[in-house]
Amino acid sequence: MEQKAVRRGIKRADSDMTQGSIWSLLIRFAIPLAAGLLFQQLYNTVDTIVVGKFVGKEALAAVGSTSSIINMLVGLCSGLSMGASVVISQAYGAKDYEKLHDAVHTTILLTIIMSVAATITGIFIVDPMLRLMATPDDVFASAHNYLSIYFAGISGLFIYNMGSAILRAVGDSKRPLYFLLFSAFLNIALDLLFVIAFKMDIAGAAYATILSQFISAALVLFVLTRSAGPYAIHWGDLCIKGYILKKVLAIGLPSGVQQGLTAFSNVFVQSYVNGFGSDCMAGWSSYNKLDTYVLIPAQSIAMASTTFVGQNYGAKQLDRARNGVRCSLIISIVTTVILCIPLLLLRETLLTLFTDDPIVIQYGSRFIGIIAPFYFTVCFNQTFAGAMRGIGKANVPMIVMLSSFVLFRQIYLFAGTRLGGGFVTVALAYPMGWVVCSLLMAICFRRSALCHQEKDRHEAVAVSVEAEIEGANEGAE
Repeated sequence: MEQKAVRRGIKRADSDMTQGSIWSLLIRFAIPLAAGLLFQQLYNTVDTIVVGKFVGKEALAAVGSTSSIINMLVGLCSGLSMGASVVISQAYGAKDYEKLHDAVHTTILLTIIMSVAATITGIFIVDPMLRLMATPDDVFASAHNYLSIYFAGISGLFIYNMGSAILRAVGDSKRPLYFLLFSAFLNIALDLLFVIAFKMDIAGAAYATILSQFISAALVLFVLTRSAGPYAIHWGDLCIKGYILKKVLAIGLPSGVQQGLTAFSNVFVQSYVNGFGSDCMAGWSSYNKLDTYVLIPAQSIAMASTTFVGQNYGAKQLDRARNGVRCSLIISIVTTVILCIPLLLLRETLLTLFTDDPIVIQYGSRFIGIIAPFYFTVCFNQTFAGAMRGIGKANVPMIVMLSSFVLFRQIYLFAGTRLGGGFVTVALAYPMGWVVCSLLMAICFRRSALCHQEKDRHEAVAVSVEAEIEGANEGAE
């Protein structure tokens, strides 16, 4: 299919990652991603700070304890957006504009369908999931209200995530960031207005979040509609192309299932934390908000690695793709370690952002002290998983992460607590899963097509050198 006539619209901001400095491309691409993740985290962090300071520790515990439930549905969407991103980035790298056009329009229609399904499902699972999580009575009502409102408006988050995934797949990580910046600051303003001025308590925080997400979704759709690039949305062309859907599901569904099941598993981890009472829940909630910021470099570099590997794999530049993985790993480890140091040193001061309760701060500080030294291990599993998804092998990280984050973690918690383990045992559940996952992902990556082809190339070179030496010796004789 010929590329559609370029319409007058917004200037293109895509990026070809098949040429140029690897370090520069990864860093320049990852910085907007990291900033985007940073401000995306502000949504929930601001909610947590406002309700913790102006509503109470029960509301703080409620907002924090709902993350696992929300992430079950959001994880599925994130996985499918990853699948769409890989298909789009490979088509873009190969300059296959017909496939690119079909992928974009299939992705958008799929997102609309998913949004409706997620809204209905989310509203119906609120109470059963809160009961499964053994949510204390003094937190249950607040958590119910927050989740019900959040799921009613979850389509804004879905559409923004998928639309920004399309832009990132073609190398544009800046504009999704700009939209997220605007909506994050809007969320702050609405939080203060609804919770403090209008006295809407935890419901106000939820409304502020979903309204801000709808704004970011509208902005990213506007850019895609008005774009002059081959990835622009033509609303009359929306349809589900079977061959695209099959590829998106083959790559994205494993990741989505993995993220969804991991979040579901975290519901049980949360139940262990809930067993220590609302003070510990509030401390865990506060810790989790700080935890997400330190792990942003590992996540953003992994996303950059997926796009980089996807484009270069599509262009059949395998050496360049391998070098990109190595550079990604180095950048990820260095930045994560640097961020971990101030978190450990200033943890009690940082926790006062969320609450002034000394018992809650004590719990949060203990969580940070036990878990933070293991953050660097996340860099390995995230980077290798991102690279595997970039070459279309999404089943591998899915199986490894489910085995590590779900199966191993639940066995560890069950056995550990039955053998008399207490707070420290529960706190170590996440780090132990990270370590196991990193070891398994490293093994799988070394056995992947990228590394096997590198090994085959080295063996071919060695054989060639040996042949030359033998020929030279025969000539000398």
